[in-house]
Amino acid sequence: MKTDQFVQQLTLTEPLRISRSTTAAREAVRLTVEHEGQHGHGEAVTSVYYGLDRRTLTRALDTESRWLARFAEPESALAAVRDGERRETAPAVLAAVESALLDLVGRRAGLPVHAMLGAAAPPSAATARTIGITTPGRAEAQAARLAGDGFSVLKIKAGAPDPAEDLERVRAVRAAAPGARLLLDPNGAWTARTAERLLPLFAALGVEAVEQPLEPGDPEALARLARRSPLPVIADEDAAGAEDARRLAGRVQGINVKLAKCGGVSAALRIAELIADTGTDLMLGCLTASSLGIAPAVHLADRAHWVDLDGHLLLADDPWSGIGGTDGTVRANRSPGLGVRLRDREAGT
Repeated sequence: MKTDQFVQQLTLTEPLRISRSTTAAREAVRLTVEHEGQHGHGEAVTSVYYGLDRRTLTRALDTESRWLARFAEPESALAAVRDGERRETAPAVLAAVESALLDLVGRRAGLPVHAMLGAAAPPSAATARTIGITTPGRAEAQAARLAGDGFSVLKIKAGAPDPAEDLERVRAVRAAAPGARLLLDPNGAWTARTAERLLPLFAALGVEAVEQPLEPGDPEALARLARRSPLPVIADEDAAGAEDARRLAGRVQGINVKLAKCGGVSAALRIAELIADTGTDLMLGCLTASSLGIAPAVHLADRAHWVDLDGHLLLADDPWSGIGGTDGTVRANRSPGLGVRLRDREAGT
């Protein structure tokens, strides 16, 4: 098998501010795996939080490319990934490798990824759409526009220096989109005392659940808060992989699984199996990425209670298409592999 990499900047339509940072752009590294004239693609994106810059990603993907060259066909390489042979690889890199292999194997078999995973029909789900930390007036306008476009789930970033600003923002969104389901995400900005004071106020505004309210690093504190919280608590930064999920299963109400955080589709399926029937629901999340980067999770969307796969919708120019989302619903399709395509239809895709 042969591999190739392509680096592209992904610029957001407008900077997204969360409690710990503001993001205006990311770099995406596309891995292409080729075998007998067919191609599969995967994507990894840079992330300051996860310590992934362009050089780190390209070097790691070079290492994985040398490993892939050992295999005579992609099916064997995919089986090795699923068996955990590359578990020491950085999760975002492993997710990109598995994505490219799933895409290629699916194309060779004439099957979409969801069918390879046992789904009878292409998954589709209402996705949350993120509203960053901004003024209440701007949040209200965004919420009204998104509700008009068909979004029924809105995720509001919180963690402003003054919690009153967060409350005003949620009130504004609720007024603009009275029928929407609201999720809240402080990205670990609060102390336990602050969370206990604020969560009843957000519950009164009709917020459905809160994601990672506490600073990550103390999952026991998050579990204690979840026991007392008037809102379901979803672990994100405190639930990176399977062992974290095992520790928190049945102790928080949700776990946000991001393929770039846990290591790809196979790892996400293991986490889903771990938390099944424990009282902890699955949330599917993402980093800001193109449709190529989001697509593997869309093929799992029917397994999640909450779906937050809007990373491609935040971009000024998504180079890929095929999973929808502009109307509030992401959808897999019946095309072989991931079912995405380059908008300029480059040769070999």
